[in-house]
Amino acid sequence: MTKQFRVGILGATGMVGQRFIQLLANHPQFKITALAASDRSQGKTFQDACTWRLSGDMPAFAKSMVVAAPEPPLDCELIFSSLPGDIARQSENAFARAGFPVISNSSAFRMDSDVPLLIPEVNHEHLGLIDAQLTNRAGQQGDPRGYIVTNPNCSTIMLALALAPLHATFGVTSVIATTMQALSGAGYPGVASLAISDNVLPFIEGEEEKIEEETLKILGRLHDDSVHQAAMNVSAMCNRVNVSDGHMAAVRVKLGRRSTIEEVKAALASFTALPQQLRLHSAPDQPIIVREESDRPQPRLDRDAGNGMSITVGRVKPDNVLDFRFVALSHNTIRGAAGAAILNAELLIATGRLQ
Repeated sequence: MTKQFRVGILGATGMVGQRFIQLLANHPQFKITALAASDRSQGKTFQDACTWRLSGDMPAFAKSMVVAAPEPPLDCELIFSSLPGDIARQSENAFARAGFPVISNSSAFRMDSDVPLLIPEVNHEHLGLIDAQLTNRAGQQGDPRGYIVTNPNCSTIMLALALAPLHATFGVTSVIATTMQALSGAGYPGVASLAISDNVLPFIEGEEEKIEEETLKILGRLHDDSVHQAAMNVSAMCNRVNVSDGHMAAVRVKLGRRSTIEEVKAALASFTALPQQLRLHSAPDQPIIVREESDRPQPRLDRDAGNGMSITVGRVKPDNVLDFRFVALSHNTIRGAAGAAILNAELLIATGRLQ
């Protein structure tokens, strides 16, 4: 029988925390044994502390679980974190020092030099940073076996996954991305209805910087216990739009060598990597689905592709300013958040990093 790891979820009452619970409810490798959240939820049962916002009912097993504080100890072997960035650094560091592997959706540690910023199909070799992280933690007080692995920002995952096969095949030298990001990316209650109705908000605080910085780390190369950032220019502009789920980006790329539109489409559509070879539970058969219709992808039609773990690319065309352009779409709370962290944990198991 497959071992089931006992997991705790930090930030369990939030939108991404709820998505963790939904995705892990019948997972063969993980069993939720602890839920933690903010002061106002602690000591309550989960059904009393949380208003369930996802489709379908709150999983029955979670209803009677008592919400704990997001600090060690917790009755688990592994931590999934969806804490807000302003409190995540202290909490996640405390769990790592207490000997827990922490798989985080938070931005707190993403750009730390010894923390993997992981998309398993793109940069699984960056797991080597865990060794440097454990070495660095060895001199600190606490259990030296704990470590932190992060997944990127929701829009960064979509962009970096789409760029990965192009960069590997042709080299990418410049990227311009304009995002149209769903309301669920702002959490709940998120954006005020009077602000977003009949409107587009052309600014999301910190989002553009995350995309520009994180993409370079993800597509960089691991060398001597550090990541050498990818040698490309990335420019992002981010907008909030009146869509419930599904982030979209209009992308333009300049490649390092000449290529045809057929070669670009083939590189995207044929892309698979280690998670598909290992047949990880949450890995989609096709990480990138290429659509030929002139009006695809669309959030309502394509965000659930691959159970929400595939990204969809369409409108792949030559570009008059750079070389090529396309539109990408991903489910921001599945592939862009909870599902990404779960896939990271599955990879840790498959590569012997979780025992």
